[in-house]
Amino acid sequence: MTEAGVREDGGAADASQSPDTRDGYDVFAVQDEWLPVWDELAPFRSGNPDDPRPKKYILDMFPYPSGDLHMGHAEAYALGDVIARYWVQQGFNVMHPIGWDAFGLPAENAAIKRGVDPRAWTYENIEAQKASMRRYACSFDWDRLLNTCDPEFYRWNQWIFLRLFERGLAYRKPSQVNWCPKDQTVLANEQVVGGRCERCDTPVTKKKLTQWYFRITDYADRLLDDMKQLEGKWPDKVLLMQRNWIGRSTGADVSFAIEGRDEPVTVFTTRPDTLFGATFFVVAADSDLAAELATGAPEAVQASFNDYLEQVRNISELDRLSSDRPKSGAFLERHAINPVNGERLPIYAADYVLADYGHGAIMAVPAHDQRDLEFAQAFALPVRVVVDTGEQDPNETGVATTGDGVLVNSGPLDGMRKTEAITRINEILEDQGQGHSAIAYRLRDWLISRQRYWGTPIPIIHCPDCGEVPVPDDQLPVTLPDAGGLDLTPKGTSPLGGATEWLNVPCPTCEGPAVRDADTMDTFVDSAWYFLRFLDPSLETAPWDPDAAKDWLPVDQYVGGVTHAILHLLYARFLTKALYDMGYVDFVEPFSALLNQGMVVMDGSAMSKSRGNLVRLSDELVDHGVDAIRLSMVFAGPPEDDIDWSDVSPAGSRKFLSRAWRLSGDVTSDVGVAPTSGEEALRRATHFALREGAHAVESLRFNVLVARIMELVNATRKAIDTGPGGGDPAVREAVEATAIMLSLVTPFTAEEMWERLGHQPTVFRAGWPKVDESLLVEAVVTCVVQVAGKVRARLEVSTSVGDDELRALALADAAVQRALDGREVRNVIVRAPKLVNIVPA
Repeated sequence: MTEAGVREDGGAADASQSPDTRDGYDVFAVQDEWLPVWDELAPFRSGNPDDPRPKKYILDMFPYPSGDLHMGHAEAYALGDVIARYWVQQGFNVMHPIGWDAFGLPAENAAIKRGVDPRAWTYENIEAQKASMRRYACSFDWDRLLNTCDPEFYRWNQWIFLRLFERGLAYRKPSQVNWCPKDQTVLANEQVVGGRCERCDTPVTKKKLTQWYFRITDYADRLLDDMKQLEGKWPDKVLLMQRNWIGRSTGADVSFAIEGRDEPVTVFTTRPDTLFGATFFVVAADSDLAAELATGAPEAVQASFNDYLEQVRNISELDRLSSDRPKSGAFLERHAINPVNGERLPIYAADYVLADYGHGAIMAVPAHDQRDLEFAQAFALPVRVVVDTGEQDPNETGVATTGDGVLVNSGPLDGMRKTEAITRINEILEDQGQGHSAIAYRLRDWLISRQRYWGTPIPIIHCPDCGEVPVPDDQLPVTLPDAGGLDLTPKGTSPLGGATEWLNVPCPTCEGPAVRDADTMDTFVDSAWYFLRFLDPSLETAPWDPDAAKDWLPVDQYVGGVTHAILHLLYARFLTKALYDMGYVDFVEPFSALLNQGMVVMDGSAMSKSRGNLVRLSDELVDHGVDAIRLSMVFAGPPEDDIDWSDVSPAGSRKFLSRAWRLSGDVTSDVGVAPTSGEEALRRATHFALREGAHAVESLRFNVLVARIMELVNATRKAIDTGPGGGDPAVREAVEATAIMLSLVTPFTAEEMWERLGHQPTVFRAGWPKVDESLLVEAVVTCVVQVAGKVRARLEVSTSVGDDELRALALADAAVQRALDGREVRNVIVRAPKLVNIVPA
């Protein structure tokens, strides 16, 4: 579609120009030419019910519309595109949708700052991102768009809430919650990172509010046990993070009587065998129990406790748990009774115990727990050794002995080791009615209430006579009132509380005066099920089509950042299991396979304006073109690794694409010519690249795919220039294969090559050529890869592999990366095709 002798800026070429310019490949003209063609052909539309192809669902985590696309988006969508395009080439009906996670704080904060409605800000950004995605040639099915801020979507958020409410999985309770003083809203535990708000980095405090929760803890065991289905398909790192966050611990619940209190207090411990070593009792300073116990104490004790409580409320949870902080507390002048020996244990309120872990109280065994030991030393409390580990006495060393050993000073447990002692003490406690074996979890129920405007209204009406009344299904959606006239400035209460006409409604049950719930839902509710809505975003009668769900779900491949390892992914897994239990879906895991891409950084640091290292995607696209950026992202390294843009050469990528493009102009044989009579060496290289390229994509090693394409381009150029020439049928076969493989990564170049080869668009549906295995018998050799002189990998490579391609393949190998263990590479010695020696720095 472009002519030789034209510069990229449209002027005439001259002899001083580089070959990449003189060859006439104008990347920007090609982009402008093909976009409208693809718009008309819609090659990635997946909604035809008569399509006989097998189905595959590829999904990228949808973006938040906080501005135009950035470098991180460019990487993520390039990677997801490789997968989607590959399976289309393999003959699958691929659903690859896109939408926008459009509710949330950034839009509301921007609206407050600019004095505009958050709707306007959000939809403007959505349109900007949509246009950029089109320019970036993302292979999305544009018939399957959704915005979570559309009433047509969040109606079904409310429908799901009501189904959970009916089953007791959505409930409201007063509790201490994480509070962001800047955003003036509640945060779920998962939204507190390092003791700070994940969005604005403000230190998080605690506040007591009545809030809505989803009972995710009912699914803790299944969330853990069902990970077996995901092993080998999800990154090990993500599974470990989820296991740690759920935090299942096996131990015992032990009842401690409290002097002057009718009801005993239950304590969970993973080491009930150490009960004889308990010398004091600690309750979380901000717990209801601490307040209750202080209330019955003398006035001086109450005053001391209240002063201490104010200090604790201003300390982040992370700081409270820090091992470096000096231990502090307040004696409540109350005592607990140790159920195994009857000893009176003084009760302290302290900050190192959290109200929402276990039961908010602990038995303190200072000889065998470092935090308890430090507290005991600070308050001159006794330390009793009950496990002989062979180590020195903690009274002398100040170091608790936490290992296994033989029980001592423990009555009937003396002489036993840990496992036997735990079994025996649990039997004793159960016989006495003072305890039993138990399991505790770090996981807390999902707090979904938010005191902000820009979110899904909670579909509950509060009636003074009927209590919490669900909004009837036929009255959904409960839409947001117009933001005009509402004060959206954070004040600690929901702005919806000021929309009096919206707020005051008759009770659906008794028709008496009532009020709507003024909070909105956590935006993670939207993303916990959005993958279902993509099945038919315009469906009006149900949140998703159950027949389509059976055909398409679960998602075959999910692509997104590891930052969502706990929040979004855990919530989506929980909600899927709840919907399964209700009979709405027939699967228990939403995402069969997961790919986490790394970050795009600059000079080793995250990009930011303040650091002066921000690289704008729009500038890079103007300088190098879409395909060069996409190729650079894919070829930079394994997808899970970070990409340092300072080490990447989009200019080099553009030069390579120009070389590949030139091949399509050198083919002189007819379309459809049988390749069997062509040069066998080139045919072997072609089929090797096709086979290994397919393996690379299916194993998510997209950089290896690019390396194979580069090998084939080099082999083809050699055949044209010094071999049988452009008329050889093997050359056509090789160039057509190159175009098809490039279509996964660089769609504009691939389509242009396909047309120059005499084909009608689009190359995206050309089909992956069948590999002739008989050609590969002699085409492959084993290359030995050494790191610091030791053999670390063996690669099957083409006999025609070049030095640069072999170097890239060796450095990309997982075993080589493990051997390097983060070390820089000083030198790489290549002896293609049989040896690579890597010398670490």
